Amino acid sequence: MPKTIRNEYYKYLTYENLMKAHQKSQLGKTTRRNIIKFNLKKEEYIMWLYEKLKDKTYKHGGYTSFYVTEPKLRKIEASSYLDRIVHRWCVDSFLTNNFIPQFIQTTYANIENRGMHRAAIDVQKGMKSCKKKYGEYYILKMDIAKYFANINKNKLFEILKRKIKDENVLWILKEIIYSKREETGIPIGNLTSQIFANIYYNEADQFIKNKLKVKYYYRYMDDSVILMQNKEDIKKVKQEIEDFIRDELYLKFNSKTNIFKSQQGVNFCGYKINEYRMKLRVKGKKHIKKAIKKLKLKIKNGELSSKEAKKYLCGYFGYMKYANVHNFKKLYFEDENLQ
Repeated sequence: MPKTIRNEYYKYLTYENLMKAHQKSQLGKTTRRNIIKFNLKKEEYIMWLYEKLKDKTYKHGGYTSFYVTEPKLRKIEASSYLDRIVHRWCVDSFLTNNFIPQFIQTTYANIENRGMHRAAIDVQKGMKSCKKKYGEYYILKMDIAKYFANINKNKLFEILKRKIKDENVLWILKEIIYSKREETGIPIGNLTSQIFANIYYNEADQFIKNKLKVKYYYRYMDDSVILMQNKEDIKKVKQEIEDFIRDELYLKFNSKTNIFKSQQGVNFCGYKINEYRMKLRVKGKKHIKKAIKKLKLKIKNGELSSKEAKKYLCGYFGYMKYANVHNFKKLYFEDENLQ
């Protein structure tokens, strides 16, 4: 039986652990005004936070909302910096080591050494295996409608309570989960929300792998792929999953959920994948072209050095590393400043 969490709140509640959470939370953000101000009195702030958590008078603050347009229009709700330190402390102390080991091996988002590239590569390996075994096969691509916005908080807390028996840990997690009054939805901007979302859908993962016995199943947050030999079997599996997530998790598929023939390949984690090729999706190419155009203009105007421009492109190079993009790179990265 999986280990339950008992008597761990005060074991991990130390000044040193909160300071470590601060150090991690500020990575890559040390030039931001709020972080600079925090660091001027960080010892005082951390001690204040320690006392608040110790006597359980800590209250999660509100959110600052803004929208991002890449990769699609999304509302981000950012917590205050003190709250983000608490999120980091909770994730590192109670969630990561206790929940992630129970996840299936083919779920990837926000898990160390299991990112989008690994997900795409594993899907392609599964497709090659199916091609070898079955010849023709079918692909079920599943996508959850507004996943973060539709996570039921009461159900999430019920799932957490099965493993967590420390009332103090439950108190702090409840403070975070219910920091917004709505019954459904968790903020996209919170670190805790990322692991909460994985814990929540792990219920479906376990159902798919252990109850339905699906061999080729892969998930990256709310996007997932199933590969099966028979069309009728995959249609039946789709219906059973749809019923489960509706009845148990209060979720539903969106209109992008569909069944495809193997020859059509699958869009997953930013790639168009078949057994032998992994291409960048059209949307990804457009985004890269737009970014390159902006960077070249800034270099030309003296606003940016070529060295700085290459730093901006590191993420794109990582994205392209696993795809068949020789001609694309030759066409759009021929500028020696972007080599």
